[in-house]
Amino acid sequence: MEAVEMTSLKRPHSEDAVANVDEIKRQKTSEESSKTGNNSEQSVDIVTEQPGKTLLEDKKDDIILNEEGEEEDNELEESDEEGDPESFADMMKHGLTELDVGITKFVSSHKGFSGILKERYSDFVVHEIGKDGRISHLDDFSVPVDVEDPSEEIFTVLSNEDKQHLEELQLFKNKETSVAIEVFEDTKEKRTIIHQAVKSLFPGLETKTEDRDGKKYIVAYHAAGKKALANPRKHSWPKSRGSYCHFVLYKENKDTMDAINVLSKFLRVKPNIFSYMGTKDKRAITVQEIAVLRITAQRLAHLNKCLMNFKLGNFSYKNHPLKLGELQGNHFTVVLRNITGTDDQVQQAMHSLREIGFINYYGMQRFGTTAVPTYQVGRAILQNNWNEVMDLILKPRPGAEKGYLVKCREEWAKTKDPAAALKKLPVKRCVEGQLLRGLSKYGLKNIVSAFGIIPRNNRLMYIHSYQSYIWNNMVSKRIEEYGLTAVSGDLVLKGGTAVHIEEADVDDYTIHDIVMPLPGFDVVYPKHKIGDAYKEMLAADNLDISNMRHKIRDYSLSGAYRKIIIRPQNVTWEVVAYDDPRIPLFNTDLDKLEGKPPPILATEGKFKALKMEFSLPPSTYATMAIREVLKMDTSIKNQTQLNTIWLR
Repeated sequence: MEAVEMTSLKRPHSEDAVANVDEIKRQKTSEESSKTGNNSEQSVDIVTEQPGKTLLEDKKDDIILNEEGEEEDNELEESDEEGDPESFADMMKHGLTELDVGITKFVSSHKGFSGILKERYSDFVVHEIGKDGRISHLDDFSVPVDVEDPSEEIFTVLSNEDKQHLEELQLFKNKETSVAIEVFEDTKEKRTIIHQAVKSLFPGLETKTEDRDGKKYIVAYHAAGKKALANPRKHSWPKSRGSYCHFVLYKENKDTMDAINVLSKFLRVKPNIFSYMGTKDKRAITVQEIAVLRITAQRLAHLNKCLMNFKLGNFSYKNHPLKLGELQGNHFTVVLRNITGTDDQVQQAMHSLREIGFINYYGMQRFGTTAVPTYQVGRAILQNNWNEVMDLILKPRPGAEKGYLVKCREEWAKTKDPAAALKKLPVKRCVEGQLLRGLSKYGLKNIVSAFGIIPRNNRLMYIHSYQSYIWNNMVSKRIEEYGLTAVSGDLVLKGGTAVHIEEADVDDYTIHDIVMPLPGFDVVYPKHKIGDAYKEMLAADNLDISNMRHKIRDYSLSGAYRKIIIRPQNVTWEVVAYDDPRIPLFNTDLDKLEGKPPPILATEGKFKALKMEFSLPPSTYATMAIREVLKMDTSIKNQTQLNTIWLR
């Protein structure tokens, strides 16, 4: 096998696509005018319709599969930036390309072709594969029958005003110590339902019945102080029932942490009582298992009536939560629209993906979307250069960003006043807001403590990004130097331990066995030219490969190993024809549950799409598999230009 150099970032478009530009524009205009409300089928997110939202917000928030994601504010995700497609594409010229982060090689020899990735978020569907190897599907809305569950009436017995007062009491938002609810129909049954409603819907509150001036009142009050919010009441949960309600979450165009924040807000509980095995993309339809502590299936199912773009089902009670990393992987169903490849090209590409696989690069999501890549911040942290860390995160930068962030950065550059810059942010939970809050608290001379206010997973994201940057570059160099065969000095894993291949054993291994290290203090490096290349690359960044321990323990890198090549499992594909770019090209779990008929596809349509399915292990990137098929740069910068050229 020979590695193929990445020579072109963009493939030419077919004549058919150019010929149909005017008609597509008319369809887009018609589609825009027909949009109303927040219906997920209408929110198509074509690049030229809402450029600021589609690529800047949706793509920026794509979360690395099976890794801890960054918490975003729900209020921010609906904001749009003004601008036409050309100006947005122009702004994205400042974004990263794959070449910038070491992604340069291919393993297949077929000729590449163009296609549009995630034109609609429903073109990218992810189903989690559990630790038992079962693919998660949403296929059952029924609620386990439990005689101890309260009646459905608990969801309607309280007025909106009552709920507001109770929520303020629960969250300590006022000085009141109790809330009294008058009982208008004074029966024991009615009082019981009100008691149940308050306790079920507002964890942490207790109730009692009182007579006041001849009238009956249910009085709600705090029993256990602020700790009660994080620890739902134990005595109200049947002993025979598992403490955790497991359910399948189907979500559209939301990342996992956003979804959990929304669920916790509606349930009035802390997000930390939810657990899951892996985070999932925002700009996709995803199906995954979630567990929540001591919340009934009945109460969760009720959310299906109130929430857009979410569905909960397949409820069961178990005695254990879920843990990050427990999953076996993810199964992907991906549609690449408006492909230009011939049937032969598609067959060659997909056969190669199934038989050889793809280079296991860290995808573009790992490195951010703006002119300041996350790996640069990570490098500054490892160098212990905290002024540089602060500057990289807060300084003005060219390219596409939300308007309020631009104003915040301008204020910071002008005044270096964290409090003044913070005032420019409508919501403070973004990384910039957290760092400014830390600087306001600890001062500009204690950046380490200020940076420490940012949640740990988000801080570590930066140094993991730097590790990924090194790994991508080294793997490209390894393939350039030695091709796609095992050589003496390469590393393989034996029982979790990395060992070097000796010359006499080279024939016992293939490229699919080879691993490469992420730099750290607890790994070994290849015993050939690439081992030296690691040292040289880190030395160029003023880092010592033999001393990857940091003064601050959190930022010490132990390192890890990662396979060079991944072969997807369960690979299937078909080429489908279609006339209308707006129609879905396959049914989702929700479509099937709602009894929707399969989409009617054209026999000979104006456009062709490649529908592909495959399964990947955790922490691998579907976009890198797709890149191998198309032989095309998957960065937002390139995809933006591809979309805007196609629709111009």
